[in-house]
Parts: sequence; structure tokens; C-alpha cells
Amino acid sequence: MWGRPSVKAVVTAGLLVTVLWNLKCFIRSSNSSDEALKHTKALTVLVWEWPSRQVPDLSGDVCREQYGIAGCRLSTERRLLSQADVVVFLHTTLPRGRDKLPRDRPQGQGWVWVSLESPTNTRALAGWNQTFNWVMTYRRDSDIFMPYGKLVPNRSATVSIPTKTNLVSWVISNYHRTQKRAEVYKNLSKYLHVNIYGKAAKKPLCKDCLLPTTSKSKFYLAFENSVHQDYITEKLWRNSLLAGTVPVVLGPPRANYEQFIPADSFIHVDDFGSLADLATFLKTMNSSRYQQFFAWQKRYSVKLYADWRERICTICATYPRLPQGRLYADLQSWFNT
Repeated sequence: MWGRPSVKAVVTAGLLVTVLWNLKCFIRSSNSSDEALKHTKALTVLVWEWPSRQVPDLSGDVCREQYGIAGCRLSTERRLLSQADVVVFLHTTLPRGRDKLPRDRPQGQGWVWVSLESPTNTRALAGWNQTFNWVMTYRRDSDIFMPYGKLVPNRSATVSIPTKTNLVSWVISNYHRTQKRAEVYKNLSKYLHVNIYGKAAKKPLCKDCLLPTTSKSKFYLAFENSVHQDYITEKLWRNSLLAGTVPVVLGPPRANYEQFIPADSFIHVDDFGSLADLATFLKTMNSSRYQQFFAWQKRYSVKLYADWRERICTICATYPRLPQGRLYADLQSWFNT
């Protein structure tokens, strides 16, 4: 049998427990301080080549002042290469050969490959294996997820449906007969009239004319130029939802769209057995049914990601969670999956 412990033993054990607890708290506090220090350290993000010819003003604390992201310094000055924590390379601005980029990089420096285009419209990926640590794309499984837009909660939101003067509109700049959207439009237009704008229709719209034009239509053809998982562009976010019209979408499956927006906020081409059925649905919809498509406005507002400065600043917000030691051995395989 175990005897009762002595008073001395109880006191000693109690002191030991107290010491261990204090030590554990100290270690936890130290780790938290280290993490806080690590995450609050200002990051230098070097953009190797800005996506537009005119580089915006990157001076000062632009990420904090404009987008509420602290500790993030953006630059396009290549002399800072050795000091940069992250170097950003947009696929559209990459040189033709890997040998045109720096051969060596400082330990711990991460290289980010950025593309907002779909695999169908992204060329020459094979030469960039074993080059980039992280990827930043519209795909949700990217290291840095950068959608074209999103819905954000808005408690003060109200339903606002602009006055409608026509049934369907479509803004199209690059029209190719081989695209699926061209085929769908051609067949759909047999059953209803579509008001077409854009360069392809020789009716270009100025920047400030786009939304006032599409907002007058009850429905907008948010047809993507190619069909890929998560490839949902400004055709949905800006041209449709922000404009206050109901998107008729052609792109990835309905289930994929529903991961971004409510199921009752859009119409998918695949919802119908034929384009004739889709046309009938659009033409015969009553006012009550139409208004139901705007229920999302009671809870959300549309946020667009159109400023490259904000997109690059997002890297700093994501940085503490980025996997260390990663290197994309086969970038083309990953992107085409």
C-alpha cells in the first residue's frame, strides 16, 4: 500500500509544479514574442517588372495607407534585390529565358510567380521549372489566392436594382469562333436579341461607360474566354454583379461558382437542357422572380481587385502563412492540373 506523502514532499511537489508552469508560460511568451517580431518585421517586396508601362507611386507606406496592410514595402528598384524578402515575377513580363533572371538569390528570399490568365492563355511555362517558391493566381489552391473579386459582408447593404431598358447585353473584346462562348452566343442569339458592345463588336465602351451600359440590361452574358477551375473574372464581378444585372455564366461548373457567390444570384448555361430553354427562361421571367436574384445585396457588397498595388500588398498579409522551403519543380504541370 502507498502511504500518505509527508508535508515536505507535498510542498516540494507543489513548488516543482509551479516552476514548470512558470517555465512553460515563459517559453510560450517568448515564442509568441518571436512570432510577433517575425510577423511585424517590415517586408521588402521587389516587383521585377511592373505589369503596366507606367509604374504607380510606391513611395511611403502605400500598403498600410491604401489597403490597411502594415509592414510592407513595395519597390521596382532592382538594386534592392539583395535586400528583398520577396521578388515578384508576372508571367506576362517574364523574359524569354531563365538566364535573363538573377542566378543567385539570398537565403530565405522567396520568388513568386504571378498569373491572372487561364492555362489556355498562358504560354511557355515549361522553361520555368525549379524557379519559383510560391504562386499567386486566381485559383483557390494557390499559395497566394488572388481572385478578380469577392463578396464582402455589409450589414448596411440594401437592394438596388437599376432601371432596365433591354433584356441581355454582352461586352466582348476578343472574339474567336473556336471559343466555346462564341458557339454558345451564336446559338443563343437565334432565340433572343443580345446587345453587343466592345472592340469585337466595333462598339468600344469607355472606362466610365461600361457599368452604366450593362446596368440597363436585365441579364449579362458573363462568358469566360476559357473554362477552368476557379477562373471567374471581372465579367462576373464587375460587368454583372457590381453593375446590378443578373449574370448568365459560362465557365466552370455551377458548384464552382457557388464557392464564390450564392446559388440564387446567377444563372448557369448548364442549368438548361438547351439554349432554347435558356432563352425562354430569360424572356418569360416575371418581376418577382427576377428580384429574387438580388437577395445577396441584403448581406453583401462587391469588392473588386483591380489595382496591382493592392494585389502585391496582399503578399505581405499572406507571408506568415506561406510554406517555407517550397519550390515548384513542374510549374506547367501544376497550373494545367
